[in-house]
Amino acid sequence: MDPTASEEERRLAALVRSHDRWRGRDVFNLLASENVVSPTARKYLSSDLAGRYTLPLTTEFHGETIDNSYTGTRYTDQIETLANAAAARLFRAKFATTRPLSGHIAALSALVPLLPPKAKILAIAPDEGGYDGYAPGFIPALFGYTVRPLPADGPGHRVQASVAVETIQQERPDAVVLGQSFFLFPYPLREIAEAAHAMNALVFYDASHVLGLIAGGQFQDPLREGADVLFGSTHKSFPGPQGGLLVTDREDLFQQLDPALVWRIFDNAHWNRIAGLAQTLLELERCGREYATTVVDDARALGKSLSDLGVPLVGADDGFTRSHQLHLDGAALRTSANIAPGALARRLERQRLLIDLVGRIGTAEVARLGLTPADMPRLAELIVRGGLKKERVGREVLAWRRTFHGLRFV
Repeated sequence: MDPTASEEERRLAALVRSHDRWRGRDVFNLLASENVVSPTARKYLSSDLAGRYTLPLTTEFHGETIDNSYTGTRYTDQIETLANAAAARLFRAKFATTRPLSGHIAALSALVPLLPPKAKILAIAPDEGGYDGYAPGFIPALFGYTVRPLPADGPGHRVQASVAVETIQQERPDAVVLGQSFFLFPYPLREIAEAAHAMNALVFYDASHVLGLIAGGQFQDPLREGADVLFGSTHKSFPGPQGGLLVTDREDLFQQLDPALVWRIFDNAHWNRIAGLAQTLLELERCGREYATTVVDDARALGKSLSDLGVPLVGADDGFTRSHQLHLDGAALRTSANIAPGALARRLERQRLLIDLVGRIGTAEVARLGLTPADMPRLAELIVRGGLKKERVGREVLAWRRTFHGLRFV
């Protein structure tokens, strides 16, 4: 480090180094909302693109029509074109944008331009596994939307086709917004889309958690099954940098939403992120199917191994999951082991095993490290020993973690 650096600069550098070592070498990350980017994508994130700013918007200025307020954008323009084309190919869509800064912003990018003021939407409620952003006090409150619950009850917060169709027919919404934070199983999307379109309602599919699985041909194929717009965040099962993307087959919808982004939803894109995202899209074109299959196979194998060791999970009768997630049965865990999911997560963190505080366990990142279904019994044993039996397994976890070098599917 520069010898003239301040004490705070030195402290900052040490914290970043410590984080990189801790999260990059010393733990198994089983957080369902995270992933790790490839070395090439990371290189693009730290390129000169990180500090560049453009405004690609056709406008009139002093009687002159301009396509961008800045010069020097010859390469950023091409990077965006390449990224959008790769997104369209990967999701077999006709139109794509990689500008949204997050999955939440991608949702706004679709909903706000396409829904009328005071629209009624159906969305899965947070207490049934839905995303809090679609709850009445959040996105709907900002834009005057009325939001009504789309039922997703029972083990695994599953949406039943007959219940969904009946709800759509009763509520007559302007849009159905699918997508969950607790997301184990695919939707009966064809039935939902048929009922929604009969009411002239749009179907939005928020794939934030399962985007990488959809890219790899797993889980389901929303656009072919009837969704009008597919969007999501790009750092969960999708192994890219934090951000969002949006794709659709409908030119009429894209012509409404794309011009509505700049100066409305946001005014600039992050070009280093788009370059990193483009790299991830290209990687998944080559090996996305193998990656997604491994993630799901790992999750189902880990679910069985944990269940065999007495860990209560939801969805056991359906193979635990069809996604990258497993869900602890919180009530049964309290009864059988006298511990809540949050306390279990804190205990496991001290043993170098990361799950989230709400009881989700994810396999996307460990699949990238190279763990396969054959490794899941060992991983489950460490979770049980470190989390339920209070054994100190941290050194054992560290030694095993250090045997994995580099990433697969890059």
